[in-house]
Amino acid sequence: MNLNSSRVRIEERELLYKQSSYTTTPIKENAVIEGSFYQEKPMTVREMVTRRINKSLCFCLVIAICITFVSYYIAMNYEAKLNSLDNEIVRLNAENQDLQAELDRYKSFNNVDNKIGAFNLLQKADKVIEVTALNAANKEVEDTARTASNNFDWAIGY
Repeated sequence: MNLNSSRVRIEERELLYKQSSYTTTPIKENAVIEGSFYQEKPMTVREMVTRRINKSLCFCLVIAICITFVSYYIAMNYEAKLNSLDNEIVRLNAENQDLQAELDRYKSFNNVDNKIGAFNLLQKADKVIEVTALNAANKEVEDTARTASNNFDWAIGY
């Protein structure tokens, strides 16, 4: 650049005038661009400690998040297993109700059979009587009204 080379020439003339060398008076470089710019200052001990604590807390937070994800995954697996077991229990309960109803029906038939056997209502005839058929073409059959008797109360239920 022109500015840089002209500055060096001016300093060389001054050095020749003073009869000194570059080693005794080095060239002072002035900033080409002037202004206030951000300059990185050295870190203090407090800033270093704060940065280290922040990094360790971030690391602990990452570990806690990973543990949370793993525990959530395990909890969801257990919940899925519990749901499948619950569905199986509901199915078995429904099947058990059907089987219980069928058992009750068989118990009812068994109770009726036991009661019939206890009262000897169904017995074979000891003797058979044969009768001759009469001419009953003109006879009227009387319809007798039957009423329920309490002999058959045991047939309802078990």
